[in-house]
Amino acid sequence: MAHAIFGSDSADLWMSLPDAALMTLFSTAQHLAHRSRGYSRDHMIPIVLAGALAAGAIALVAYLLWPTWGPDASSGPARLPVSIGATIFNVPTTAIRMKIQRHSGPQERVDLSFMFPSLEAPDAPKHVSADTVEETMQPIDRLFLSIAAHHDTLAPDTRVRTIYPRYLEQASTPGPDGLTIRAFREGTPYSNEDLFLAMAPSLSARCTRDAATPGMCLSDRRIDGADLTFRFPRSWLAQWRDVANAMDRLTVQLHGPT
Repeated sequence: MAHAIFGSDSADLWMSLPDAALMTLFSTAQHLAHRSRGYSRDHMIPIVLAGALAAGAIALVAYLLWPTWGPDASSGPARLPVSIGATIFNVPTTAIRMKIQRHSGPQERVDLSFMFPSLEAPDAPKHVSADTVEETMQPIDRLFLSIAAHHDTLAPDTRVRTIYPRYLEQASTPGPDGLTIRAFREGTPYSNEDLFLAMAPSLSARCTRDAATPGMCLSDRRIDGADLTFRFPRSWLAQWRDVANAMDRLTVQLHGPT
């Protein structure tokens, strides 16, 4: 009987043991899962915050860099005050040839172009393909101007008086409408060029001769800390008075009376 009682109790105890172990295991798993979820939430919070900050920064940069101009911009060209050689010039934005120079403030150099004889800023250049380049070639109708700090180099008028005469032919040739032409000697730094001079209106231009490409002229003048270099086709010298007056007008428009 004792054996039977012992056997029955042992069977009950044996059947109850797996349930207890299972409950313990289940409770432990729940606890670990709860801790794991809490751990994941703790680490996800800074990740979410960092992502939100990054998205906000990207949105701010995109807003600041997004173009604000539109098709209803003013028809008149905007003008930019620039300082070149500590000299202030007020230049039309659309006349500036290089985008990197289209900003106000100090600059070392600015390159401009103007329609001649109107002296208006040119329109934006049209796209030209290889198939249409010959069809779109037009005569040069622009007066080019570069304004650069001179850093105390020799002044243009001093160069005309003291440097050029060393390389010029002795004889001069009369040009159209009172213009004087003097050729540079062969073998000099200015060979294949001519110097054109006039007094009223004042003009001094050094021009290459026509060859495979049309001749071009350079005319310099100094305003305070900057040198202005005008460039135009040699063929324009047939109307040199108009060209000289145009350069004078541009100088006044950009800087004021000198």
